[in-house]
Amino acid sequence: MPDFAALLIAWQKTHGRHDLPWQGTHDPYAIWLSEIMLQQTQVASVIAYYQRFLARFPDIAALAEAPLDEVLAHWSGLGYYARGRNLHRAAQLVMERHAGIFPADPDAVMALPGIGRSTAAAILAFAFGQRRAILDGNVKRVLARCFGIAGYPGAKAVENALWQKAELLLPDTGIETYTQALMDLGATLCARRPACGPCPLRAMCVAYNENRLAELPTPKPRKLQPQKETAMLILRRKGEVYLEKRPPAGIWGGMWSFPEYGVEDEAGLARFGVKGKAGATLPEMLHTFTHFRLRIVPRLFEVTATLPEAREPGGLWIAPAEALGAAIPAPVREILKALA
Repeated sequence: MPDFAALLIAWQKTHGRHDLPWQGTHDPYAIWLSEIMLQQTQVASVIAYYQRFLARFPDIAALAEAPLDEVLAHWSGLGYYARGRNLHRAAQLVMERHAGIFPADPDAVMALPGIGRSTAAAILAFAFGQRRAILDGNVKRVLARCFGIAGYPGAKAVENALWQKAELLLPDTGIETYTQALMDLGATLCARRPACGPCPLRAMCVAYNENRLAELPTPKPRKLQPQKETAMLILRRKGEVYLEKRPPAGIWGGMWSFPEYGVEDEAGLARFGVKGKAGATLPEMLHTFTHFRLRIVPRLFEVTATLPEAREPGGLWIAPAEALGAAIPAPVREILKALA
């Protein structure tokens, strides 16, 4: 359907976004960084992080050489921290496997951590002008509505149908403008609450013309989100708090956090080489992840004595204000702000 691509390209040239900080470049690194940051995160939230990150790590070599702690500190607050860890590891692999030059081969790109089929296609289209289809969440919504493709887009059969449609719609020329148009339309007019009036696809859109906007795309089947709980141990000594580094894998992997223990368990201060007494009561927090919610019970203890025979584990004592500049999860940041 050549009209689909032609309509989008014409619309993007007049009404699309043209002043985002990662536009106007063919630098694969700058484009790659933006695509990773934009995964599950809105443009408005990404811009400031992108600019600070690029200023500190201006190229692949600088990112690969940097300590992971520093990379995660610059990522702190952006969420989905596995993206930052994967980005760092991928930069090291580009240095090892490709002599520091970002590859133009799709298989090589998708072999890098954190890069799937759609992200690879976007990087290759914008950096190298390759004619490849993208299919992120926004694009799935546009295609499902425009062509009346029912079924939850995350289901494999539906996703395969959407990929097939995305491949068929590719224009012969103007792939960069077309790709940006799809992204812009899905992020602005064809959002969850669509603004159909100025949409260039309105005349051909099945959802609009059949009054099916409320049902397309088909929502994800509702599933009760499980809730977990943890207690965070906040040890305060001479104006400093104790933080320890989390394991490299899993939630908040590689970041600095308060020690955790079961909500019903004793704090077990002795393993940190200290004695203490309960401090002021801190409010509980509820933090939402993609697949579960986490109830966090912060428990403050004022250190009253150090046990000379005990050795502290491999953490650090640090002033709350200073810790705010480290790689820390959002709930830890909120607690530190309160303490600071």
